[in-house]
Amino acid sequence: MPLICAGFTRRYVENPNIMTCYNELIQLEYGEVLAQFKLRACNSLFTTLEKSQEAIEITSEDHIIQYVNPTFESMMGYQKDELVGKDLTEVPINEKKSDFLDTINSCIKTGKEWEGVYYTKNKHGDNIHQNVKVIPVFGHRGKIRHYVSISRPCNDNNKVEKQCERVQAESQTDIQTCRHKDRRKGSLDVRSTTSRGSDGSSQRRHSSMARIHSMTIEAPITKVINIINAAQENSPMPVAEALDRVLEILRTTELYSPQLGTKDEDPHTNDLVGGLMTDGLRRLSGNEYIFSAKQVHPVSGHLISSLSLTDIPPRIAQVMDNEEDWEFDIFELEAATHKRPLVYLGLKIFARFGVCSFLNCSEATLRSWLHVIESNYHSSNAYHNSTHSADVLHATAYFLCKERVKQSLDPIDEVAALIAATVHDVDHPGRTNSFLCNAGSELAILYNDTAVLESHHAALAFQITTRDDKCNIFKNMERNEYRTLRQAIIDMVLATEMTKHFEHVNKFVNSINKPLAAVEETVGSIGEDDSVKNVLTSPENRILIKRMLIKCADISNPCRALQQCIEWAGRISEEYFAQTDEEKRQGLPVVMPVFDRHTCSIPKSQISFVDYFITDMFDAWDAFADLPNLMQHLDNNFKYWKGLDEKQLKTLRPPTE
Repeated sequence: MPLICAGFTRRYVENPNIMTCYNELIQLEYGEVLAQFKLRACNSLFTTLEKSQEAIEITSEDHIIQYVNPTFESMMGYQKDELVGKDLTEVPINEKKSDFLDTINSCIKTGKEWEGVYYTKNKHGDNIHQNVKVIPVFGHRGKIRHYVSISRPCNDNNKVEKQCERVQAESQTDIQTCRHKDRRKGSLDVRSTTSRGSDGSSQRRHSSMARIHSMTIEAPITKVINIINAAQENSPMPVAEALDRVLEILRTTELYSPQLGTKDEDPHTNDLVGGLMTDGLRRLSGNEYIFSAKQVHPVSGHLISSLSLTDIPPRIAQVMDNEEDWEFDIFELEAATHKRPLVYLGLKIFARFGVCSFLNCSEATLRSWLHVIESNYHSSNAYHNSTHSADVLHATAYFLCKERVKQSLDPIDEVAALIAATVHDVDHPGRTNSFLCNAGSELAILYNDTAVLESHHAALAFQITTRDDKCNIFKNMERNEYRTLRQAIIDMVLATEMTKHFEHVNKFVNSINKPLAAVEETVGSIGEDDSVKNVLTSPENRILIKRMLIKCADISNPCRALQQCIEWAGRISEEYFAQTDEEKRQGLPVVMPVFDRHTCSIPKSQISFVDYFITDMFDAWDAFADLPNLMQHLDNNFKYWKGLDEKQLKTLRPPTE
């Protein structure tokens, strides 16, 4: 208290650990120092508002006037004290245009800017024709907190009248096509609001920064920037200013990754983000591999028949009877196989998809490969063991059977997905990337602190596959086809790295979900338009679909049946507990402090994980693949964890008198 009274705001206990001191400096820089810089700029910002020649009005989300500048006072004839604190409806407007204002409100409430011309009345009852832009301002958790209205008077009344009616019609069309569901994850949706064609074609044009086309000289993003620069030259001032903001966004290095702020400053979410989404240097984003064309591999009828599974023990075969169903219990198979479920489930699933036929390898080679892959998973890991690999393989096979996924992917994509699921965590040490980087492990040094584990899983999988012909499932493949398959497998394994989570999800939403939704609205039936096929089967979008598929398969535990969900939650928590214990023993930075086995609340950790990572991703995947049973499990499991959390809170609260 004496320190606080003296004016101190932060207390730091001396610590010989360099990283601890460095973290403290970073917190100071991005906390107090940055805040002071922002506060120092406030006077300049308010001076700009006060001296602006445009009329500026700021309202709350409930349309309560909070600020008007002198230009607004002069134009409308009101004093600031007469406006601040009042509802917009209390300010005189032209009642003949009330339906028009309803249209504007309907648009901006969806998170979209509105720009156009409308009539209003000043304090003396005179009609004023204004060019107006209304901009929603987003605050905590992506909710609209304010509306900023920028206006200037028009000069030509006749032109104004016609433009007003035209803009009204366009705005009403925009409402029908505006499908902004959630802007807080950093999705990018760039649209022109002032220079639209009369046929409305630009309204149906969904831009997507994830769809990058191959070019010989200029990088795609460079060409986009050049086009925008050229468009600015002959554009009106509002359009040119809007394009300036677009260029600022495009010049950032992480187009699809949001600024990581967590919900409600929840420590569980903070630790999950810190532990799962940081691993040192950041990789450049983009589509690493572009397939030249969609390849179809005809398979003769005698090769399609299932592999021989007669040597599988009856009890194990019985457990796998329902492996095509989402309710399949991987833990029963784990028990029946004495913690070796990957070989047996792999044999059955690979047989169902005709993998041996595609690869032109024998069942004996496949069996040897599955054995060597499973033997390189650590059975001592609580979570990242061969049971997790088998579970991800099962989820991958289930997703591959969904109709929309089958329409999108080729046989080579299906085989790549199944192999990637099988090997995606091979030789996992049961520690996170952050731990390996902090500990200076050989793997972290080898892979430059970048996607350490994911790079290791992919590299080791090919090393142990190709070093022995007895288990080399690729040995009979044609060279170019093998290269394409290898690139697809590597890309999918690397997609499981959590630092790129939001990037992958947002690319999927913007490049696939939104265009498909637009086609459904335009055509009316999803199966009757070639544009649907173009969206689903373009090489770039097939990459995004495969990344999303394996990501959802990898962290689908919250969408499993309740008992499986609970078991997986306990296992991953135990692995994180063990990591925290080791970090403390070795004097390393504790990456996820809340995962202390003595104090951690597993329900809270699950709630945070689902809320921050799972919900939005599976909403997008469900919209694409149609997974009502998974979404029902997700909802039920979330309610279960919330119920447990509330019970724990009640036991911690002191009794009331």
